[in-house]
Amino acid sequence: MKELALLLLVVAEASCRSHSPRCVPGCQCLEEPRFTICSRALLTQLPSRVSAASELLDLSDNLISVIPERAFSTNYKLRVLLLQNNSISQVEDGSFSQLESLQKLDLSWNRISTLTAAFSAGLALLRELQLAHNQLTRLDSWSFLHLDGLQKLNLSSNGIRSVHVRAFACMSRLRQLRLQDNQLTALRRGTFSMLRSLELLNLAGNRISQLETGVFNPLTSITLLNLADNRLSTICFKTFLSIHTYSTHILLRGNPWSCECELQRVFHKLQSIQRLLLDDYSNLTCREPPVLRGLPLAEVDGELCVAETVTVLIITVTVVITVLAAMLMGERKRKKRRKGLHWTQRGDLSDESDF
Repeated sequence: MKELALLLLVVAEASCRSHSPRCVPGCQCLEEPRFTICSRALLTQLPSRVSAASELLDLSDNLISVIPERAFSTNYKLRVLLLQNNSISQVEDGSFSQLESLQKLDLSWNRISTLTAAFSAGLALLRELQLAHNQLTRLDSWSFLHLDGLQKLNLSSNGIRSVHVRAFACMSRLRQLRLQDNQLTALRRGTFSMLRSLELLNLAGNRISQLETGVFNPLTSITLLNLADNRLSTICFKTFLSIHTYSTHILLRGNPWSCECELQRVFHKLQSIQRLLLDDYSNLTCREPPVLRGLPLAEVDGELCVAETVTVLIITVTVVITVLAAMLMGERKRKKRRKGLHWTQRGDLSDESDF
């Protein structure tokens, strides 16, 4: 994104450049490269005329609420469209369908609650989509239907509770997916089935308490998996064993761990796998049992299995002793019965002899 950084640097210097007489009133236009800067212009709707030669259009920090259908039909050269920090609640079908050269679309900090099947129409070349800090509650199978070339997707700080297993089905080139600070409670197997190029998956700050085995199996390029600040109390070894990337950093702090012996065994197994790096293991703390609440797992885990092993041994010894005692008692009773039967038989024989 060096090219984009250069573009934004030029934008920052826009105040030192002269205004173009063809520019939209309230906006600022630069000829080389061609930028139209309408940030903080108190606009309540999209400007009626923007130069067809514009490659960057900045409409951030305004009061725009609706993006009409075919709103940018004359701006087919746009590569960057910035619409963050508005009041956008409605994006009509086909709003961006003419923007076939668009590479970055920023719609963060708005009020968007739904994405229709036509939302992404025409955006086959889009590389970065910012939708953070909106009001999305679910991702459907059609939400990102046409985003075949997308590499970065930011959906953080919405209210997303459910993700259809095919919501990301077309995103084979996606490298970064940010879903932190939403309301996800579980991750189903198949959700990330097509994300073989994904390198970063941020799921921190959700309500995840359940991870289906194999949910991360398709992530053959993952280098950072962030599951911090969720509601995981335990984890399954096989869930992470299915990650086959050479070096994957996993973050798990801030979860309410139930510090039992089985959890210790799982973490010890995970730490023995060289390709998996538990970067924040020393920061994991116990929520349960109450006697261990707040204590670092790394400090108490060595004692967990010792205590459990002693308990198991005591129970085992007790059971063995009980069984042996029962066997001895049974044997004694059998001997008594045999002895009693023997004397009975001898008594019968003696009676017959007297007769």
